[in-house]
Amino acid sequence: MMGLPRIAVELGRFLDQTDGIAQFEQLFDLLSAFALNFDCPWIAYGPLATDEKVSRPAQPDSATMLNYPDEWKERYLKMGYGRIDPIIKKSRKGVSAVRWSEVYKDASTTENERRVLDEAATFGLRSGVTVPLHGPAGSFTTVSFAQPWDREFQNRTITYLQIAALQFHLMVTKFANSSALKQIHNLSPREKECILWTARGKSSWETGVILGISSNTVDFHLKNVMRKLDAVSRTVAAIKAVGLGIIEV
Repeated sequence: MMGLPRIAVELGRFLDQTDGIAQFEQLFDLLSAFALNFDCPWIAYGPLATDEKVSRPAQPDSATMLNYPDEWKERYLKMGYGRIDPIIKKSRKGVSAVRWSEVYKDASTTENERRVLDEAATFGLRSGVTVPLHGPAGSFTTVSFAQPWDREFQNRTITYLQIAALQFHLMVTKFANSSALKQIHNLSPREKECILWTARGKSSWETGVILGISSNTVDFHLKNVMRKLDAVSRTVAAIKAVGLGIIEV
């Protein structure tokens, strides 16, 4: 890990570089590069609806970005872990960064909730810290940083990551009213149906049977959804659709 003076310089450089940038992917790349100073290759940023069941849409000016392993994203989505994730539950109740290890050891965390963290570890996310970001009208977003090792985060490290997470969130929010982000709400009813069943773990063939259309037609709609949500896969598109309140699984 870098010494204090160099880390302070890196933080200052990150703040300068992100100031004024309107490209979400570029902002995420800068945050990812900064997090690597603390051996955190995995980052997740995403809005959550204001209640646990995601029954209301997230704020219309929000984005979702994450670079977690694809296999873990698929598993998390398929199992509906967003409903029982103890990190989310803990983050809702406070404003301080949450160490995953402390949540795991907390007596109020159930075995079912611990299973989410146990499984995350098997996919390479062995330790982490999550920064809660509470906004107006009850909006709630988190930024999570994860490591592939069982290692406790130092208080100083968490302070730097909190500052970086807040700066990233402020920049994303500032430019979130761009036309590119507004486009994500322009999903057709059929596109919403297809991405909904994808989020519920159904294949194109299974979705086609449910909706009474061919699997090729399902793939066509899912490709449109991926394009509109700027997602590299249908799994990422489903995660974004859930996080933005477009669908409810």
